[in-house]
Amino acid sequence: MVLRGYVPTSEETLQTLAALRLQSLNSDFSTHAPFPRLEELFPPHVLHARLPPPPHRPPSKCRGARLRAGLLAGGLWGQALAKQRAERDQRLRGRLREEGASTMAAIVEKWKLLQGMGRPEAMAAYVALVREWPGFGSTLFDVDLHAVRPQLGVGQGQPWEWATLTPLSPQSPVGSGPQRLWLGIGAKAVSLYKPGEPEPLDSFCYGRISSFGASDSSTFRLSVEDRDLLFETSQVDEIAQLLNTYLASAGAQRLPRPQEPPTSSPTSEPTVLPQGLCPAAGPWQHRPPVGSSHS
Repeated sequence: MVLRGYVPTSEETLQTLAALRLQSLNSDFSTHAPFPRLEELFPPHVLHARLPPPPHRPPSKCRGARLRAGLLAGGLWGQALAKQRAERDQRLRGRLREEGASTMAAIVEKWKLLQGMGRPEAMAAYVALVREWPGFGSTLFDVDLHAVRPQLGVGQGQPWEWATLTPLSPQSPVGSGPQRLWLGIGAKAVSLYKPGEPEPLDSFCYGRISSFGASDSSTFRLSVEDRDLLFETSQVDEIAQLLNTYLASAGAQRLPRPQEPPTSSPTSEPTVLPQGLCPAAGPWQHRPPVGSSHS
């Protein structure tokens, strides 16, 4: 989870996590200790983010200009461009090696400071740092949020609208196209994160989820009270299975255990839901897949 970039935290904390991992693997620092590769200790995308972006070249608007560019690309000019790209790639690889060496040196310095810490201590400290992220324990999925719309005429044959996004919360972004987000599914709630951001854009406890289902093999729908959220993802089945598990668990917590005798008369106050569960918006249901997103 950390190496895949799914724990948004500072680079300093990521280096500390890497040092704790080394301490748990090798105990105290030693020049003879085996060193894992940096990619096994530190998220590679952090190093790549330090590299300068590739130069932006605006596309040629004129057809004649594109034709001339194509002819030049096949001749000496094309060879010169290829040489420039190769030289730039070589410089980027050298820069990446430098950044990797600098990061590994910082990790080793932090490792040296952990001398005397036992393996269980190092593992506990590692978990404690990761647990500081509010989304700890959730399973994160990369999704593209395509549409958020009110549930108008649900079940009456109205087509899905690939519409401009409406805000999920006051902090939510609004745009005209799909938004790449993390869909976090945890034991108590479903949350939406902007990748790399520690705080969720919005969270929905399971009592607010009225239904969910797959519109097709790559489209997933989540109905939250009066809103329908439409996601595109390659992990539709995994999301549905995990939601099934957590929703079933949340539903079981709301119901009295069958072997326990009633503790109150029929005229008593309604049962208070366990802490962490909000009042249900209605019975949730896992709707089976339908033929397309327009059904």
